[in-house]
Formats: sequence, structure tokens, C-alpha cells
Amino acid sequence: MHRDLLETDSWRADLDRAIAEAHFSGVVAVHSGDPHSGGERVLTRTVGWAHRAHQVPVTPDTRFGMASGSKAFTALAAMRLVAGGDLALDAPVRTWLGGDLPLIDDRVTLRHLLTHTSGIGDYLDEEAGGEVTDYVLTLPVHRLVTAEDFLPELDGHPQREAPGETFRYNNGGFMVAALVIERAAGRPFQDVVADEVFARAGLTATAFERSDRLPGDVALGYLEDEGDWTNVLHLPVRGGGDGGAVTSIDDLDAFWRALAGGRIVEPAVVADMTRARHDVPSEGLRYGMGFWRHATGDPWLIEGYDAGVSMRSTFDPATGVTASVLANTAEGAWPVIEVVARLFDA
Repeated sequence: MHRDLLETDSWRADLDRAIAEAHFSGVVAVHSGDPHSGGERVLTRTVGWAHRAHQVPVTPDTRFGMASGSKAFTALAAMRLVAGGDLALDAPVRTWLGGDLPLIDDRVTLRHLLTHTSGIGDYLDEEAGGEVTDYVLTLPVHRLVTAEDFLPELDGHPQREAPGETFRYNNGGFMVAALVIERAAGRPFQDVVADEVFARAGLTATAFERSDRLPGDVALGYLEDEGDWTNVLHLPVRGGGDGGAVTSIDDLDAFWRALAGGRIVEPAVVADMTRARHDVPSEGLRYGMGFWRHATGDPWLIEGYDAGVSMRSTFDPATGVTASVLANTAEGAWPVIEVVARLFDA
């Protein structure tokens, strides 16, 4: 990481300019410290409203949606079950699907799902385009609570490629992984993640909250730069395998240090999950298993984009620096993320 850049007036001016020009609403934070233990915030910016109608300001403790940023939690929960013998990375997921989702190739494994190489048809295909204000789910969102509830959404999508051949970002793959986790564990997917990931990492602000009963410290997600149109009817009422947890900047830093310290899964598993398997030029990044990697360097990343949500959190295991950007609009974080990313570019 460029520690000197963090302290320069020019970089901070660029950050403030991006925040202003992007109509950013959210929080930016940089933490520093030992990679395996507690971090300290060395930069914090809070901007905008967590709740516009009531003019509740964003604070450093405000919790924001993560969208796909929480795919990392799905991958870690799966690896916890693999470690316990309840799942196997290279066994066909048909073992747990049975006759459900018959269009999924019988050769697809959990490893394929978690590395976006399953080739299955995606129920939420990001390559299809569309607007962030589109209503993309076919079922009423209040019915989408457990992974099992998503079966009608996941069904009917033909296989696109043979398993293992092609990297193609796939939300459906992580929802199928959540279904497998849920069936193997015999309890709701979100409970497995809470016990096997959040609790082990010591996270207190990270959870799969229901959108119809959000606690007061969770920012509402907005579909436009102004006005009160929220994402409550655009996303499942409770997040699942492909995204939807909420978190805070301090919890994100705690998560990274717990991961690097081997407190969630064993260090060898961490190394395998964060190992770059695929170059993804369209993102300017590489991909491992549930985690993105910097295009050329050491840092690990998670990021998310959805209706009313945009975020990225980056951790450098070599220096112990975390930089996180959390926003409660779909587009507002990205210009800010571009400036923050320069801290990690060689």
C-alpha cells in the first residue's frame, strides 16, 4: 500500500472531489494495524443520510448493505462444512440437490459454484443489462427468506457451458451453493453463516437483516440520487447466498483480520480461497474462491452492486491495511472506489 499517498493533500482532495461529484452517500474508512489483530481507523469520511425522509445522518457506526460483497461469507460457510465433513468440494452438488434443478449439469461441484466456473444458467444474469430500478425477481420478495425458497427462481435456466471450462460471474451459482449448505447443515443458510463465520470472526454488526424490519442503524438503500424511493421491493426480504448481508466499516476490518489470522478457516484454506485463479479484465481484477484479488498485487477484495447498494472493501495482508467504501445508492460508491483503489496500486 502507498502509505505516503494516504497522507498527501492531493489524494485527499481527489477523494473529497469524488465524494462531492458522485453525490456520494455513505462512509469511507481506512484502517491500519497488525494483519492478524485489531486495526485502528486512520481515515474516516461520512456523508449523506442513512434515512433521507427523517434526515438521519450517516455515522461511522451506520450499517450498509453489502450486495455481492457477502458472497465471501457463503464461500467461507461452505468451507467450514467441508472441514467438518458435511460437504465435499469436488463431489457433484447433485448429491444434495436430488431431483431439484434438473437443468444443472450432473458434473457441477461445489468448487465450480464457488469459483464461478459451473456454467449453469444464472437466474440473475448481470450480462443481460437492464436498469437498477428494474424489478428482476419473479416471486414476491417477501417469500424469499431461506435458500430453499429460491428454488422456483433458480429453476428453468439451461446450462451455458460445461463445468470447469469458463469463468462467468454467476449469482445463481452462489444461491445453489447456499441451498447445498442449507441442506447439508439441516438449518437455514443464514444461521450457518452466523455461527460459522460471523461468530468465529467476532463480528457484532454483520447480519442478514430482513428489509421489512430493519434496525435503526441500518441505512436504507436508495434507487436515485434524490428522493425517497428505496430498494425494499427490488431485493429479497432477506439476503442469501449471492448477497444481502449488512455490515459496518469496523466489522469489515475485523472480518479481514480474523480471516488473515486463521480464526474462520485454517490458514491453508485462506491461502487457497484467496489464490488468484482467473484474470477478469472486465473488472480489472482477478478471482479466487469467494474473493477478488488485486490485478497484480497482494490485496484481497470483496465488492457489491445492487439496487440501492454499492461497496468495496480491500485488505492488504502484507501491510495490514483495510480500505472500505460503503454506499446506500447503486452508483455513488464507484468514483470514490476508484480514488481509494490508488492506495493499493503499485
